[in-house]
Amino acid sequence: MKILGASVLIAESMTMGFAILLVMKDSSQAAIIYGCVISFLLFVAAALVRRPGGFVIGSIMQVVMISFGFIEPSFFIIGVVFVGLWVSAIVVGRKGEAARAALLAAGPKKPE
Repeated sequence: MKILGASVLIAESMTMGFAILLVMKDSSQAAIIYGCVISFLLFVAAALVRRPGGFVIGSIMQVVMISFGFIEPSFFIIGVVFVGLWVSAIVVGRKGEAARAALLAAGPKKPE
């Protein structure tokens, strides 16, 4: 779950970096700074996923990513796609961790 979540956040951070290039010629300097801050915070959130509140911070960053759509309208759609990836990373990650815990609880197989 942690690796998948961090992967989604890193991909979002890189996507936000490309979005900054899109808004450079049409938007104000404040919009560029806002995009840089979001990109940096997404990168930091990826590192914080290992900690107990990391997924809460990552979820908040999903909302912030969608809010960039007010500056670049295509980011409403891109943000929703990344929210879907974020939710699927959590769901699939939990299933994987449960399967891993079950395997560890069963113990190693003894050769017959």
